[in-house]
Amino acid sequence: MELLRLLLIAVLASVTRAAGGAEIVGNSSEGLLEFSVGKFRYLELKKPFPEEAILRHISSNVTFVIFQIHSQYQNTTISFSEALLPNASGTGTDKGLVSILRPEQSMCTWHLETFDPEPVQNVAIPLSYSESDPIPGGCNLEFDVDIDPNIYLEYNFFETTIKFAPANLGYARGADPPSCDVKTDLDSRWRLQYDVYQYFLPENDLTEEVLLRHLQRMAEVPQVRANAVKVVTLTADDKTSVSFSSLRGQGVIYNVIVRDPLLNTSTAYVPTHTYACSFEAEEGSCSSLGRVSTKVFFTLFALLGLFICFFGHRFWKTELFFIGFIFIGFFFYILITRLTPIKYDVRLIVTAVAGSIGGIFLVAAWWRFGVLTLCMLCVGLVLGFLVASVAFFTPLGNLKIFRVDAVFWVTFSCIAIFIPVVFMGCLRILNILSCGFIGSYSVVLAVNSYLYTSLSYITLNILRRALHVDFRRAFMNVPFQTNDFIILAVWGMLAVSGITLQIRRERGQPFFPPHPYKLWKRERERRVTNILDPSHHIPPLRERLFSRLAQIKGLFQKEQPAGERTPLLL
Repeated sequence: MELLRLLLIAVLASVTRAAGGAEIVGNSSEGLLEFSVGKFRYLELKKPFPEEAILRHISSNVTFVIFQIHSQYQNTTISFSEALLPNASGTGTDKGLVSILRPEQSMCTWHLETFDPEPVQNVAIPLSYSESDPIPGGCNLEFDVDIDPNIYLEYNFFETTIKFAPANLGYARGADPPSCDVKTDLDSRWRLQYDVYQYFLPENDLTEEVLLRHLQRMAEVPQVRANAVKVVTLTADDKTSVSFSSLRGQGVIYNVIVRDPLLNTSTAYVPTHTYACSFEAEEGSCSSLGRVSTKVFFTLFALLGLFICFFGHRFWKTELFFIGFIFIGFFFYILITRLTPIKYDVRLIVTAVAGSIGGIFLVAAWWRFGVLTLCMLCVGLVLGFLVASVAFFTPLGNLKIFRVDAVFWVTFSCIAIFIPVVFMGCLRILNILSCGFIGSYSVVLAVNSYLYTSLSYITLNILRRALHVDFRRAFMNVPFQTNDFIILAVWGMLAVSGITLQIRRERGQPFFPPHPYKLWKRERERRVTNILDPSHHIPPLRERLFSRLAQIKGLFQKEQPAGERTPLLL
């Protein structure tokens, strides 16, 4: 009998362990979706079939439960009842509700449904908290839900902004909630602090499976702190809104942890995610990162830049055209974008034309006047622009002092001007360095047209700062993953190879070519005075043109027959 009893206990224990391990997927009985605290469950919702989620056996020391559900881009509705009330339901891709428990309550239910015609894949989890934990969204005065733990996200081409409702102090079951704005001392919700976290999904991966798996790392406080990067800490005096640089096609998850420094407790809001693009848009969707016009523009730009990287100093006029194209094109694009409402493709074409005119103008200025200092100033400023952009691409760009436009642009300009000033005594080195770094970076911009890379935001963030006034408040964090390391290595390899090749090839050569106009003028005078020079006997340009036209005209005239055409005189 004792042996039989031990065998029965072992069988029951194995069944219990199997049931517990399956909680990640969840059990359903009697039309209910059963959940366990802290266990994720994957589920599929269909339009005509709402589901009811249930959480049983809630511990007596739990005072509130946050139930959250996530999908990639299709909306899901969660509510406390079958009737959808504005203050007791929410619809979106990342939504959650706070259930304040009554005394002796040990079970909670939520209603889940979707109005999307296609089935929606979701992942959901209930999380429990005690009376000492702050309640996220407990002092909500802005959004519809009474206690709103959600993070609301808006994005455009320039920035992504998240907003959330202030939290309140926790309280015991059956007690009245603390007042939100009666007092502002340490016994009120004004002592709470908010840590904003950012988490990047793998680059160039838009799959639903990857998103739902990584969202599980951003739901609970310990996991958020272990996996995400803390961007900023807000106090109760700060506005509960934070802006970030939009990264189109790159998945990003945001979450906020509210902390009570006095009790050393914390609670996580419902995480939210974005790709800064639409999966359902017919044009410019997440699946198509670059427009055709962008790909053509930057591919041609990269081909010219690659030539400049290795041969720019030798082909001096081609390099001047390249620098003039960048110099004029950049400022012209900012000008027409801020002053005109024309479409992007038209702006890009007009920018290409204006940049070409700028490049031709710089070449013509060198040919006619030959002012080397002026040309090298343009070259040095473009290199200085790239160096300053790299400097603000680092965490330096997120410092609070640089949110003031005057401070930012003065500092940026000083760095850009510093480069040509330092190298003014060795202009050839400055020119070769500019060819190597600027020419190779054009390849990075071309790669970004086909494949996402964070390195493109080195200059794109500066362009956004110049175009959008509110971009100054955005945190310019970007992921740096395997693709970025590879492209960074390619950029560095191209730059070093181009610089080394040009330095070795130009050794022993004149620093810069002579003034073209003086050479042309001297050659013309020599041809006029030296009658032994065969070029002296070359007819003027006007006569040569008329002669050439006469030859072309003769090709289209009917050939006259040979022989006598007049009648013989008898």
